[in-house]
Amino acid sequence: MEAFTLSRIEMSGLLLSLSPHSEQRPLHILQEAWTKFHRDEVREGTSLPAFLSTDIPPILQKLIKGGAVKGLSLGEIASLGSLIEYSTLSVTAMQNWVKRDFKEYLGSPREGKKYSINQAAMLFIIDDLKAALDFESIRQLFRVLFLVPERDDDDLVEPAQLYHGYAELFEEIKTRAPMAAQAAAKPPSGNPKEFQWKSDSGIRAAMERMMKRLSHLTRPQRDAVQNMLLIAAISVQTCYFQAMARQYFNAVLFLDF
Repeated sequence: MEAFTLSRIEMSGLLLSLSPHSEQRPLHILQEAWTKFHRDEVREGTSLPAFLSTDIPPILQKLIKGGAVKGLSLGEIASLGSLIEYSTLSVTAMQNWVKRDFKEYLGSPREGKKYSINQAAMLFIIDDLKAALDFESIRQLFRVLFLVPERDDDDLVEPAQLYHGYAELFEEIKTRAPMAAQAAAKPPSGNPKEFQWKSDSGIRAAMERMMKRLSHLTRPQRDAVQNMLLIAAISVQTCYFQAMARQYFNAVLFLDF
């Protein structure tokens, strides 16, 4: 069976579509994600056999049928996480994060016995950041962005929006040279350091789109979010290189005959 794979921009869009106020339907996002890899079959009228050979996990079956999703279990979040390209998310890891490592930020389930969309997004964010940062460093970033852990109304940006923001940024980075996202810090001038994107209009535009949605923040707060987007996008790039290294390693062992 062929695996159903989602990019981070597709997964972040899927999470946002589960909001009751979203105008986008989860089914539409899933249809576009699947069609991206099966354009020939769709064009030739053989999409049905191709879809029947695709492994559809129960959580996606529920979304395809249009079932309401008010919250997600850890198992469902892990199932979604397994669909994300370059991801290594597991139920065991999430249980440790929820109960110990990031308990103050994740807390208990907020949708009955299930976790909210923002909690799911935060789990995906932790999984991405751990490719480049240790847990204490991630907690320090969370303290800057989410302020008082027990409250949601003081967050500089909702986790689901943050996830979508750096997923969008990574999509731009993917289409450019690996070092295109390098940034140079301005010399200390009494103000918080600002990152200047090198000449790449696409990456800069992706960043600016996110910043426009956060126009209510102060300049230091906007800088904090912008720096977080940069860190997260580069961490995802690290996930990609790690996945490629594992793939080549497995190929070397498998083809040794």
